[in-house]
Amino acid sequence: MTNLPSLAARLENYTLKYPQEILLVHTLIDGEEDMVLVFKGFSSSLIRPTAYDPEVPVLPETAVVTSIDQLKSPYQPQSPQYIAQNISLESFIAKITALGL
Repeated sequence: MTNLPSLAARLENYTLKYPQEILLVHTLIDGEEDMVLVFKGFSSSLIRPTAYDPEVPVLPETAVVTSIDQLKSPYQPQSPQYIAQNISLESFIAKITALGL
């Protein structure tokens, strides 16, 4: 068993450290596409129902992350302001690891 934080926790911690950014995580959950918005330490699915309890993970350990987009806050679905798009999971993990997250 590992004591490393889950990917979801690491992404949420990143947005706590950088509240001016929003992460849009493109993922496959149980074979179905999903988009998870991570902002100020919280995650919410844009496609699937999100549990009211913040302890219920929106991004399960079995999720396959296909890419991550960084956006400026506040999130405006009609005109999103991208900082970077289509970041690979490996690249983003390297970034947050370098930041100590």
